[in-house]
Amino acid sequence: MSLARMRTFIEVYRQRSISGAARSLNLTQPAVSQHIAGLEVAIGRPLFERSSSGVEPTSTADELAMDIGDKLEAAEAALASARARSMDISGVLQIVGHADFMAEILSVQMLPLLESGVKIRMHTGNGSMVSSMLLEGHCDLGVSAHPVLDDRLKSELIYTSKVLPVAAPSVVKRIMSAQDFGEAIRAESLLAYNLELSLIEPWLLKNQISIASLVPAVVSQDLRAQRKLLAQGFGWSVMPEFLCQQQIAQGELMEIPSPVGTRDIHYYLIWLPSALRQVRVAHARQTLLTQLRSL
Repeated sequence: MSLARMRTFIEVYRQRSISGAARSLNLTQPAVSQHIAGLEVAIGRPLFERSSSGVEPTSTADELAMDIGDKLEAAEAALASARARSMDISGVLQIVGHADFMAEILSVQMLPLLESGVKIRMHTGNGSMVSSMLLEGHCDLGVSAHPVLDDRLKSELIYTSKVLPVAAPSVVKRIMSAQDFGEAIRAESLLAYNLELSLIEPWLLKNQISIASLVPAVVSQDLRAQRKLLAQGFGWSVMPEFLCQQQIAQGELMEIPSPVGTRDIHYYLIWLPSALRQVRVAHARQTLLTQLRSL
């Protein structure tokens, strides 16, 4: 069974549509139907049944999809990497992710791609924006601290960091000298990534501090802006260690001792499987995975 036929089967299986798979694969509908028919002849059983909304997989198709798993994606990535070694991979790579992570961690890891001739366009956005930009075809790769929930996307863990509560030393001293730690920290101005307090709330809950009626004074999805305000003695926040470790070492910021403990934040490289058919994207994905896993 050819790789092309297996790719076609997976796309039809994912989309439950011959026409949808044809558009994704840049094939004609008859060509997609021929690929499926060829597989059915080779297997000796039907793979799909037509329905009013498209096609529905048979039990044979379900079993085949389970057998393939991520093997097809791995095979395509390996082939693309091999082609990249013998082909011109120059062109533009569109990547979207959290602004501070891309600036502080990802940018330096892109040097091998830039040196190989790949041009990079960096876009910033939160988790939902990353998924949307990938699914709509506006970007090739994404980086997010939010696990992928859409089964049309694939992801791999690339970086883990501690998340620390921080403030200027004067603010930490004021908090720690108070009789009630929870009330003292709630009395200070809060700087947050978003109004949902996605970085703040887990730390508060873990340390048994009430989140009720807690409204941030500043909201910014680029935590480097918060870092500057904190260093000026305004408020407190919770942020990944890689964003504040230098400032802590220099005495500009200080970790607020956690009564119970801190937690970790995980970053993921995300892509649409069909995007790996582009040699440049497959090469970039593998390069970034290799670079970031070595940190």
